[in-house]
Amino acid sequence: MNLADLKWADIAVLDRNTPVVFPVAALEQHGHHLPLFTDSLLLGEVVRRAAALVDGPVVIAPLTWLGNSDHHMDFPGTLSAAPRVYLDLLSGLAENFLAHGFKRIVFLNGHGGNDVPGKQALFEVRQRHRNRRDLLLLFATYWHLAPKAKDCFPGLAQHEMGHACEWETSMILRLAPQLVGPISGLDPVPFGTAFEPAFRAWITKDRTVPGHIGSPHLASAEKGEALFAAFGDAAGRLLQRVLAWDGTSWNG
Repeated sequence: MNLADLKWADIAVLDRNTPVVFPVAALEQHGHHLPLFTDSLLLGEVVRRAAALVDGPVVIAPLTWLGNSDHHMDFPGTLSAAPRVYLDLLSGLAENFLAHGFKRIVFLNGHGGNDVPGKQALFEVRQRHRNRRDLLLLFATYWHLAPKAKDCFPGLAQHEMGHACEWETSMILRLAPQLVGPISGLDPVPFGTAFEPAFRAWITKDRTVPGHIGSPHLASAEKGEALFAAFGDAAGRLLQRVLAWDGTSWNG
């Protein structure tokens, strides 16, 4: 059920074990060929497919399109909430529904830059409610839920999610092809994390000049459909596990 369509009285009578899902994404540069709203468009479709697969009541909040995108600010059009601001925003959303009495909060994420502050936000919320054993606070990035997504379609070149890459470009070609610019002349930008296993702090221009990372020139709508199916199914299975949680155990 969509939170935006409900009245407060509808919420008041819900079982407080009903999962509440907050989709969180971004509005930021996606190379020369994809729209700024790419992450939000893709996550919206993943959430739609996941919700259709769940057997039981789940409240889906409106998608939060503003993300932590400071690393993309060298590219015009990007909008960003600074990391601490973003962390506080997510903490506040979770606290809102905890105040309403709900116990199972899931943030479903569609932007890599949200991952660290999102996890920290829920870590901090849990510390504030440390005497409660009945809370389930989850943060999940949708492509991490499907580690075998690389096998969902023959000929996928990439083995992981990039940025404005083969995977994202394929999914936008499936969802809104009219928004995709020319891709045939785009050169691949390699993956890689410098100085592994150490973490090197970076901004996007450290890694890519055009703004994409990966191989967008290999994208197709057929690949996009296969990826959507894999990610929607994985997100749906997570929500089903949340519904089935016994309310006290560590493992769902």
